[in-house]
Amino acid sequence: MTGRYPLDTLASPAPPREPILTLPGALTAYVGLLAVIHIIRMLLPVDLEYWTIEVFGFIPKRYDQTLLSMPFPGGNGAKVWSFVTYSLLHANLSHIGFNVLWLLPFGSALARRFGAVRFFIFMAVTAVAGAAAHLVTHEHALAPMIGASASVSGAMAAAIRFAFVRGSFLSFNRGDADEAARVPALPLLRSLRDPRVIGFLAVWFGVNIIFGVGSIAIGAEGASVAWQAHIGGFFAGLLLFSLFDPIPRLQRTGSQTSSPDMSDLH
Repeated sequence: MTGRYPLDTLASPAPPREPILTLPGALTAYVGLLAVIHIIRMLLPVDLEYWTIEVFGFIPKRYDQTLLSMPFPGGNGAKVWSFVTYSLLHANLSHIGFNVLWLLPFGSALARRFGAVRFFIFMAVTAVAGAAAHLVTHEHALAPMIGASASVSGAMAAAIRFAFVRGSFLSFNRGDADEAARVPALPLLRSLRDPRVIGFLAVWFGVNIIFGVGSIAIGAEGASVAWQAHIGGFFAGLLLFSLFDPIPRLQRTGSQTSSPDMSDLH
């Protein structure tokens, strides 16, 4: 029977494999939004540009309830929206570049796994967590904080929950980009016992504390690194990952426990 047909008409074409480094649409839109906002700010007059930072940047002094409290542009509305909008503003192109560089591998995997809606909500939630951490540690600070680093840190923390699992994007045996982003995640306590995760955490904390890559506070005293916001976003991403994760956990069964690579996933 098969002799009647050319062999290539019987073989199903292999589905195209998505390259690991191809950016998903949600991440491309996020990076594009950061770039467009920064370009628009660059075109504004200096006074209006700084007014934008005061209205949409995160200013701890805005929440001061003492007699020394002072009015800020944006009024009460800014007390709400600045918990998120500060993360869309950056000091300069290198500030955006550092954040995007950290976000590309981890944000790509997370955007593929979560989908656009979950991804954008997750980035907003981790931004709020970063602002809250900054507020607690800089209660009366007048300098506005801007930068996406709290959200970037949250994305990195969430991604390491599945990054090193066999077949994922930081494992030695991985599939294409979509497959790598959808491997079942390790439980939190199990992932924190993984030496690779521990090593990653050590490097991440070391880089943030020593080099201060990320969110920048702009004020009369010059630029400083809001590293507490990074940590707030990071822990939010690490702890809240399961609330956003649409991929079901792999349950232990008799057949699954025979595989050393999969028995720890549950």
